[in-house]
Parts: sequence; C-alpha cells; structure tokens
Amino acid sequence: MSRLPFELFLALRYLRPKRTFVSVITLISVMGVMLGVAVLIIVISVMTGFDRQLRDKILGFSSHMKVQHFDEAMPDYKTLAQTIRTNHHVKAVAPFVLGQVMIETQPETGKPLAGAPWLRGIDPALEKDVTSLTTNIIEGSFDLEGESVLIGRELARHLRLNVGDRFSIYSPRSLAEMKKHRGKEDEVAILPDEYTVSGIFDVGYYEYNANVIVTSLRNAQNLYQLPGKVHGLLVMLDDPNLAGRVRGELHATLSGDFRISTWTEESSQILTALAVEKNVMFYILFFIVIVAAFGIMNSQITFVVQKTREIGMLKALGATRGQIMRLFLGQSLVVGVVGVTAGLGLGMLMLEIRNEFLRFMNRMTGVELFPPEIYAFTELPALIDPTDIAVICTSALVICILAGLAPAWNAGRLRPVEALRHE
Repeated sequence: MSRLPFELFLALRYLRPKRTFVSVITLISVMGVMLGVAVLIIVISVMTGFDRQLRDKILGFSSHMKVQHFDEAMPDYKTLAQTIRTNHHVKAVAPFVLGQVMIETQPETGKPLAGAPWLRGIDPALEKDVTSLTTNIIEGSFDLEGESVLIGRELARHLRLNVGDRFSIYSPRSLAEMKKHRGKEDEVAILPDEYTVSGIFDVGYYEYNANVIVTSLRNAQNLYQLPGKVHGLLVMLDDPNLAGRVRGELHATLSGDFRISTWTEESSQILTALAVEKNVMFYILFFIVIVAAFGIMNSQITFVVQKTREIGMLKALGATRGQIMRLFLGQSLVVGVVGVTAGLGLGMLMLEIRNEFLRFMNRMTGVELFPPEIYAFTELPALIDPTDIAVICTSALVICILAGLAPAWNAGRLRPVEALRHE
C-alpha cells in the first residue's frame, strides 16, 4: 500500500496521462506555467544585469559623491579635501573642473567639424583613485602633459579625430571677452587654444563617450580663469550604498555652504527608468502565469464534472469535505510544482546560452538585435538574483493553487446522494 495520504495518492492517479480532453488541457496548463516562469526569470535577470552593469559603468567614470560650493569655485580645496578624508568611509578625494566648451577640428582636407562637449579638468595623480578613466584608454595613452586632451570614443568618431590630431577649444573666457568688446573701437578677436589628442577612452557608457573631453587640471583652470581654484571635489567611498549617510555626516563636519550630491541623484533619471521598466515588465509578463492558471481552473472544473459519481462514492465511504478539497487542491499543487520546476530549469538554461542564442538570432534575421553602439554592451548582461527567483516561483505556485480553489470548494460541497444520481 502507498504511504501517501489518500488525497495526494488519488490526485497523482487522476493526473496520470490519458487520451482525454482534460489531459490535454492539463498539459497545456503545465506548459503555460513553464513558459510564464521561464520568460519572467529571463527578462528580470537580464534587466537586473543591465542595471548592475550600468551602475558599474556610471560609477567607473563618475564618483560616489561630489562636493561643490553653491555659487563659487573652491579656493582652498586641498584643505577641504583633507577634512573630507577624515571620514572613515571615504577612500579617496580628487579635485575637478567641469564646464562646457566649443571645439573645432583642424582637418588637413575638408571642412572643419565643431562640437560642444563638456571639458573635465583632472589631477592625473589622484584620478586613478576615484574613477576608472586611467584603465579605459583604447587608443593612445593616458598623457595629459602640456596641451593634451583625452576624448571619448563616440565624440572622436563623430568629429573624425584620431590620436595626434589637433583641434581648437573656445573657452567661456574667450567668448565672454569677445562679446564684451563686440561693436566697440577696441573690439578684439581672441584666438582659441589649441590642443592635441593624446588618447581616446571608452568607459562603456555612451553619454560619457559622446559628450566629454578630459584635460589636466592646470589647463582647465586656465580655460575657465580659475587660478588655484576648482569647481568641486570627487569623493570615492568604500560602499556606494552609504552615499546618503556619508553626505549627512559631511554636512555636519564641513563649515560653509556646500552642495553635496550623490551618484544616485546624478543618474536618477536612467536608474529610475530602469527600475520602473523592470517592475512593469514583471507585472505584464506575470499575466502569462495567470492565463495558465485559468487553464488549470478549466481542467479542474471539467475534472470535477467528470468525477462527480466518484466524489459521491468517496463521501459515502466517509470522506470529509476537507479531504475532497485537498484532493483537487493537490492536483493544482502538482501541476504548479511541475510547471514552476520546468520553467525554472528552462529559464536557467536560456540565461546560460543567452549570448549564443542572441548571435544565432542575429544570423537568422540579419538584424543586430542588441546593437552595442546603442546599449554600450558587447554582450547581453544578466544577473541571477535569488530573491527575484524566489518571488517569481513562489508567486506562480500560489497562483496555481488558488486557481484550483473554486473547483475544489465546489467538489467539497457536493452531497453524496446528488453526486451518485449524476449521469
């Protein structure tokens, strides 16, 4: 004799494959649950991986915190940096100058091209401690001696610049001076500063690659007329998630009017958009599981109708309402467990071969489905979060059990006499 409770024993026996319409509906329900769980796991893991890699790339070129004066540059920034370093969560501090400039190329042939990128002045000796710029040079070298600049890959491609090319920079100082004297007797034309491309960087984030050039702190101070001053300080922490807490501590430590911004505020739009997209995709794709649950409900209702006489006999032999309900809920549980388990396996398999499958689809369709120039990733990222997997599997299983609740309740309410009279 089987040691299983008779409710589960009968549930498994009734689910044994037969060439009936109910068996077909049950199989479709299992496949629906499997596909719903698999798609949810794949999509949520890919979006989690995309979010994680995007955060890493943003923090690679930016920093965890920025400290700036509200209305003026920082004159005594070295003393301020020493004060900030006293916080035990601060790993490194580096000064920066940041502002928009106009540049014009100097091609040997053809018309010159112009752009308006952001120029960032850095201290090369300290920059390696706060960003990954020094390790992301793809052409040339990290050399900011003299009038040298580093330029992003996308901006270099747009302006057709290579290592060793020269271009002109029109600083705000020069433009303001010419505007001041325009139309007057002492009108002057100030020649732009000339710089040489010493290296091309690729930090993996399109916005930085397309809109930023980097030079030495001295050059940036000259362009913005900031002798001995900087626009702010970049701060690197031992844990980026502590940025809000450290900001409060620095506000209490620093004297004066300082604006301290965190990396989440600097990139709030893209990070918020990703979080919203992830949540919306979860709710939309979860409807696949709900549709499969309706299939389970349909098969259970049909099964109750087919087994009405058997239910009457079980009740006549002493089966209680609770036992009859557990019998049909057990069927829903088995279908849910099989579907969720199969979906988990399929999802993990597809995540393992996601890039091979993506390349196969690219060859079959002839279309680049995940263009790296847009998404800034050469491969499809993915990160399997155990919490997300647990939420998906548990939710799907609960939905499957709830789908069988109404048919089980109806079966438990059947009276033995009426059930035995059923034809």
